[in-house]
Amino acid sequence: MSEIKVYDLREIAADPKAFEGQVVAVQGWVRNHRKQKNIGFIEFFDGTVLAPMQIVYDEKVESFAAVQAIRNGAAIRACGKLVMSPKGQLEMQAQQVVLEGDCSEDYPLQPKRHSLEFLREIAYLRPRTRLFQAVFRVRSIAAQAIHNYFQQRGYVYVHTPLITANDAEGAGNTFTVTTCEMGKPYKPEEDFFGHPASLAVTGQLEGETYAMAYKRIYTFGPTFRAENSNTKTHLAEFWMMEPEICFCDLDQLMDIEEDFLKTVVREVLDKAMPELTFLQGYAKSNLIEKLEALTVSTVARVTHEEAITILRNAPVEFEHEAKYGEDIFKEHEKYLCDVHFKSPVFVYDWPKDIKAFYMYQNDDGKTVAAVDLLVPGSGELMGGSQRETRYDLLTSRMDQLGISQASLDWYLNLRRFGGCTHSGFGMGFERLVMYLTDIENIRDVIPYHRTPGNCDF
Repeated sequence: MSEIKVYDLREIAADPKAFEGQVVAVQGWVRNHRKQKNIGFIEFFDGTVLAPMQIVYDEKVESFAAVQAIRNGAAIRACGKLVMSPKGQLEMQAQQVVLEGDCSEDYPLQPKRHSLEFLREIAYLRPRTRLFQAVFRVRSIAAQAIHNYFQQRGYVYVHTPLITANDAEGAGNTFTVTTCEMGKPYKPEEDFFGHPASLAVTGQLEGETYAMAYKRIYTFGPTFRAENSNTKTHLAEFWMMEPEICFCDLDQLMDIEEDFLKTVVREVLDKAMPELTFLQGYAKSNLIEKLEALTVSTVARVTHEEAITILRNAPVEFEHEAKYGEDIFKEHEKYLCDVHFKSPVFVYDWPKDIKAFYMYQNDDGKTVAAVDLLVPGSGELMGGSQRETRYDLLTSRMDQLGISQASLDWYLNLRRFGGCTHSGFGMGFERLVMYLTDIENIRDVIPYHRTPGNCDF
């Protein structure tokens, strides 16, 4: 007898009658068990596909009373004949159902719609729900799509350090890594590394060193931000994807960003349609239409100054005033995408004073060659820049911001040892998954969320 996965049933769905009558075995879990006097119906899943499989049994099944005692959540093995249901779907007429792992009566996931807040409290069980089966399969497919994109174009995948002595963003909101006893005066010579260290907020700077050897690289891994924020879009631990490309200016970078996003979204559409269809119904949204539209859209390009002018002239009263020389808010991003351009938008040439030290300084002395990609329905999804390659301007900018040249001498040396025009961008992976699933809270698109006061699992 062959053991099959429910996934196999999807693969042969084009010709289900070809499998009708075969005797097969399956292994998985009980999502719901409906019992009647002489018959029972088990909603079975094994994690290989979103749609459950129904196992039907009657008094002819081996150990009928024991099968009727199986509870929701239990792990089982079953074998039986595949038959066509009245709805035209393959289901199993069970000959044997064996309890592999019992489930107690206080199992939290009973057959009803649970709130997302409740499911966060039992994050170790929520992958068993249909919602999170869909979300995390989309996450898996999207992660592989990212690797596929870069690997097929000759990029080298680089694993950058998670422990670092630099804060590339200059934000200062990092997690300290130390072996020194807390509460006592800090003595660097007694610490593990001999100087202060923290968890990395980005792998960009280290990524640049490898780009100077391979021309095109990307990083994709966890990063950390000790920002005391409890919003729907902030995590203390999250995943970042950051490519770095040599001999690439800002215009070329925008071309790559656009191609990257459209290609990844297209692959998710091609490989995760059952999950996207379910998520669209869950969120009562136009998710699939939104994603399809993005793949064929023309992405607008405006400078930051032009964007501010559009916002200031908009026939809309914003909660926050759009100001030249300052950052824009979520409501501004959504207006630009959803109302004014009705498409994704690149906003580039940002004010120097609100951007990082390593960004290329434009000739006007006021802006840098930075770019944010805004997408309809979500706002900012990616941020990038052409990097400053002129040694004197980079060191001058670091001095202005109080950034130690000594601690980043290796980074500065890239400008002295065969430097070239290069650019890169970063994308928070969870932000992408939110966009792909229409899930509104970032805590619900990562397996275990790390937020202020929460590190339980």
